[in-house]
Amino acid sequence: MEDIRTVLSQFRTKKKEPDVQKSGLKPGKTPINSEIPDVFFDVILKEYKLSRQEISLLMFLYRQIWCRPNLYKSHGIGPLNSYTELSTNLGFSTDELGTYLRALENFGLLETVRSGQYFIRKYFTEDLDIQFGQNYDEFF
Repeated sequence: MEDIRTVLSQFRTKKKEPDVQKSGLKPGKTPINSEIPDVFFDVILKEYKLSRQEISLLMFLYRQIWCRPNLYKSHGIGPLNSYTELSTNLGFSTDELGTYLRALENFGLLETVRSGQYFIRKYFTEDLDIQFGQNYDEFF
């Protein structure tokens, strides 16, 4: 009777190495995780009827302000440097971008501090900020 190792050594593994070309990942790059509060999935998505584009925009701005290095993180403020670049990254026109920004402002999920600079609440609404003890420094 043959040893199990010799039998198994005759077969090649079916496990393939990841194809960098197909996955779109550059060699040596690893995915980065961004933290999004569970309250977004449990409350905001249920209470607010957001379109896919509005969700994409909100998540982009949230990640830029709360999940990346930001001088104004304690205030919840972050810059939006280029409308054209943002609309290209998210896959919609500049006019649509303006529409989605206004819609998010109407829901109270973001506020314009000045043109190209936005205030994004960490817990998405003022009530949730109070509930979770989020406090912002005075900036207005």
